Amino acid sequence: MGTTATAYLTGFGSYLPGDPVDNDGIAARLGGTDAVSERIRRRILDANGIRQRHYALDEHGEPTALNEELAVAALTAALEDRGIAASDLRMLACATTMGDVLVPGFASMVHGRLGGGPMQLLSASGVCASSLAALDAAVSKIRLGDHPRAAVVGSELASRSLRQRRYDGIRAGMDSHFLRWMLSDGAGAVVVEFQPHPDRPSLRVDWVRHVSLAHEHDVCMRAGMDGIDPAVGATWQDVDLAEAEARGMFLLRQDVGVLDDLAGAGLAQFEELVDLGLVDVGHLDHVLCHYSTNAFRDLAFEGLRKRLPTLEADRWYSNLETRGNTGSASIFIALEEAWRTGRFAPGETILLAVPESGRFSFAFAHLTVVAPPARLAPSAPPAEQGEPV
Repeated sequence: MGTTATAYLTGFGSYLPGDPVDNDGIAARLGGTDAVSERIRRRILDANGIRQRHYALDEHGEPTALNEELAVAALTAALEDRGIAASDLRMLACATTMGDVLVPGFASMVHGRLGGGPMQLLSASGVCASSLAALDAAVSKIRLGDHPRAAVVGSELASRSLRQRRYDGIRAGMDSHFLRWMLSDGAGAVVVEFQPHPDRPSLRVDWVRHVSLAHEHDVCMRAGMDGIDPAVGATWQDVDLAEAEARGMFLLRQDVGVLDDLAGAGLAQFEELVDLGLVDVGHLDHVLCHYSTNAFRDLAFEGLRKRLPTLEADRWYSNLETRGNTGSASIFIALEEAWRTGRFAPGETILLAVPESGRFSFAFAHLTVVAPPARLAPSAPPAEQGEPV
């Protein structure tokens, strides 16, 4: 019986469009300078802790790039980091909340722009956790031996949907304004291989877990329908586009009243991983957790500390304050930055955690830093003359 291969992350890349935009510069990009929007914006920004973010919009709020272009920029950076070309890939897994077009799939559009040879494609749709779903698929194919090398990218261009023109004439409450001042643009990518990088450390993928609790929860984050219960005649495809727009179906909405439940459910999923023995609470060196606001960070950190009393703040990594909330791209953007800045050392373990509020799902991945093959085991000293070899 054949053995299952191991999968390693060997290349890392990210792309954030344009110059950083601080909190005072958001309105210039997105609009919303009226007194009510300004008051809501300040309230949300004070709570989420984001100090700057990036938009694929110019100073007048006009788009400067496509989502697929952001994805290709991050993939190109990851390939260059690994020292390979797109033609070396045999699989491309792409995650996003909303692509640029309805059809074809996002991965097909990214592949067409990236180039390279024939390869398997996967478009993972959803919200934040879709990037780890894409990683799970790529890792599985590497482990099966179907492909020697794959690339995974999470990419978001939410800003086009957050501009004032989408809100004009619509009575928009906190459920729609919440995400308007939370989301931003960017992409992150990794290269996955069946063997570690030959010359530097790699991240071995020990496991990936993705679980949905949609059977227990109503829709929380949504677009394209009236209310939280989809029904015939109440989705954007059932009515004229003008009517759908007038009814505010194209606004991204968040039921903020249930977000505390998301944090609690995520901690329960982490506890289950510990109880199953997938997370060794005595040897967890780094936690990279995607979250949308510092309030959730504090809840999650304190929850983890109950099972990990030795988890210090310097082992917890997030770049939410400086990179913003980029949805499915966030976890890979954070991983690339942590990797590039030298946070990880061989032998250390890393937990990636991504809660998704769409209808409550959670994704986790456990990684171990491994030295390059030449350093994994010291070579034997040369035999003395006359000794057997």
